[in-house]
Amino acid sequence: MSDPVDAQTVQDWGRLYSNWGRWGDEDELGTLNFITPERVLAAAALPRSGRVVSCALPFDPTGLPAQAGAHPAVRDPGAGPAPGGAAGPRGAHWDALARVAYDGRVYNDRREGDLPAHGARAASIDRLCDGVVGRGVLIDLPRFVHRPWLDDGTRILPPDLDACAESSGVTIEPGDILLVRTGRITRCYAEGSWNGYDGGPAPGLSVRCARWLHERQVAAVASDTWCVEVVPAETRDCTMPLHRIAVRDMGLLFGESFHLDRLAEACAADGNYAFLFAAAPLPAAAGRGSPINPIAIK
Repeated sequence: MSDPVDAQTVQDWGRLYSNWGRWGDEDELGTLNFITPERVLAAAALPRSGRVVSCALPFDPTGLPAQAGAHPAVRDPGAGPAPGGAAGPRGAHWDALARVAYDGRVYNDRREGDLPAHGARAASIDRLCDGVVGRGVLIDLPRFVHRPWLDDGTRILPPDLDACAESSGVTIEPGDILLVRTGRITRCYAEGSWNGYDGGPAPGLSVRCARWLHERQVAAVASDTWCVEVVPAETRDCTMPLHRIAVRDMGLLFGESFHLDRLAEACAADGNYAFLFAAAPLPAAAGRGSPINPIAIK
């Protein structure tokens, strides 16, 4: 765990955990292929109370003071950095697999040239318009460590994910949609400010989680931060190293700015951290991302 990670390591791990060609040369779904019809049916059998919980960040900045800074759900949809391409929408959203490129390639060995200024031609968000539906699992790290939120720059490592899941009574299964709560949005509301949230330092998944995600065949990962992975980056010679491996090489769907506080309270109340989860993107042709209203059904 202590060996340094650089750009060469990121490329090596990307090749090692690559799913290029796994589901055919024309595949544009990536790890969503792990959500089979059987997995959907199993997830549909999970709800017990019928309670529905939205994980969307309200598109209303009035909940915080006027000086609170830019609200991530009402930012210019073109704002925010991303490796290898223009940014996606703000608020709770999925990033299309087309959004991350390096060495001239996007997921499944498509040319970066398939990403013209007007949008994506390959692996765009409309390829997912049938929705992202399956078994959701909440990893509530602040509750696990008995803190209101994780500090900026906190690296979440594989043992942290395993320990939190075990404490919550869940085992990560193939095709799961992983929701990782860091408490970053909780902190914004507590401090009455969005300043520093969008594009700034954040707690998040370590690049060392790439192997963990690959081995467990996770279908999608979403977080309450703007970038899912830890910021500042663990690599000095490349940006967003986990995005490069997970999105570009593995074809793993990333969701950002999910508001997970209400879901965390619901899971703590009934002790059940697995649920039916649905989050359909808009069928935007050539889109590189889409706002969503993620729904957990318990």
